[in-house]
Amino acid sequence: MNPHPIDAWHRLVHAQDSAGLDALLADEAVFVSPIVHTPQRGKALAKAYLGAALQVFLNPSFRYVREIRGASDAMLEFETTIDGTLVNGVDIVKWNEAGRIVEFKVMVRPLKAIQLIHERMAAMLAAAQRPG
Repeated sequence: MNPHPIDAWHRLVHAQDSAGLDALLADEAVFVSPIVHTPQRGKALAKAYLGAALQVFLNPSFRYVREIRGASDAMLEFETTIDGTLVNGVDIVKWNEAGRIVEFKVMVRPLKAIQLIHERMAAMLAAAQRPG
């Protein structure tokens, strides 16, 4: 039996293992960012954005503070501190019958945190697109 998608997500976050995203995301996955206006559609884009987000958000202060689970979706509230700024947000996750994530939406507050995350995510995604 496959692990529950949220349990698998928690293990991935705890291990800081973005390579695990490939097995967790459905081919039709959509990532909805607090930074980018349009949803990022498809596994490759969702994986790129979630991988960058893991690098930006995950540090020793990161923790989930509340979780609400439904039959096919969940809301995970988190807190972290980045450059002295307390970041509070939620991950809203939806999965399919196979237990693969089909939608991952991130919402963040306050505005100062959004601006900081925008700068860091943009730099990481631009670096990832440059020919190596």
